[in-house]
Amino acid sequence: MTNPILPLPEALLSGVDAAQFTPGLYLVATPIGNAADITLRALALLRRADLVACEDSRVTGPLLQRYGIKAHLLPYHEHNAAKVRPQLIEKLQGGAVVALVSDAGTPLINDPGYKLVKDCIAAGLHVTALPGASAVPTALCLSGLPSDRFLFAGFPPPKSAARRSWLAELKSVPATLVLLESAQRLADSLADMAAMLGAQREAAVARELTKKFEEVRRGGLGELAAHYAEHGPPKGEVTLVIGPPPAAAAPSDADLDAALAEAMARLPLRQAVDEVATLLGLSRKPVYARALELRDDGED
Repeated sequence: MTNPILPLPEALLSGVDAAQFTPGLYLVATPIGNAADITLRALALLRRADLVACEDSRVTGPLLQRYGIKAHLLPYHEHNAAKVRPQLIEKLQGGAVVALVSDAGTPLINDPGYKLVKDCIAAGLHVTALPGASAVPTALCLSGLPSDRFLFAGFPPPKSAARRSWLAELKSVPATLVLLESAQRLADSLADMAAMLGAQREAAVARELTKKFEEVRRGGLGELAAHYAEHGPPKGEVTLVIGPPPAAAAPSDADLDAALAEAMARLPLRQAVDEVATLLGLSRKPVYARALELRDDGED
């Protein structure tokens, strides 16, 4: 069964002034699953655009057709970007309104477009974004994990050794991590994450976001790795959210004394105190007091 055409009601678009779309490049977010997750402004722009640069016309075409939009589509992806980019710049310099869309979600978020935007800015061309759907904040919000600070790290390397080195760099980042991963590599990737980040570290695997069979599976990395090793690859696109590392345990008195002894052996007292207080995350005053005690004991 084909999707019905949903023409754009003029009443709904009455608040979107077509005149606002001056010549330039427009980064237009498209749905990540549910076709209804597109803004009125995005639809109006796509109808007005002289050219729509897209990853795959077989994906963008049906979306536009669903809303009764006829547009000139030009494929723009990582394999033809070097050739097509100058053509787009020429169109923009000639006064065209050009929309850039990815297959799903917000352009440039792990999708082509960064170099085009950079070249447009360098050429003094108008660039703006029409915000909308993105798997990254959607999965983050549904994960139940801290969302006040997060790092989007894209896809992990496909090979285990490289992936483990990559994870080692992220292990101590004091923020929630958001990653993308292929369904086929998910179990192996989760196993490496459990080994490198800790089996108990909280995580969530989100798939088929905004679609009928949307699912968010939550648990420790070890638990999630075991689940997908047993049940096999899930269906659909996968976004992985990993909670921040647990807070480090407070340093013991022995840790403080050892750090001070090492620092005081090579630095003046005040510099040693500053270094140790920063290193151990302690207030300077008690560190300074302990340093004085150690110095005095050493002079007896």
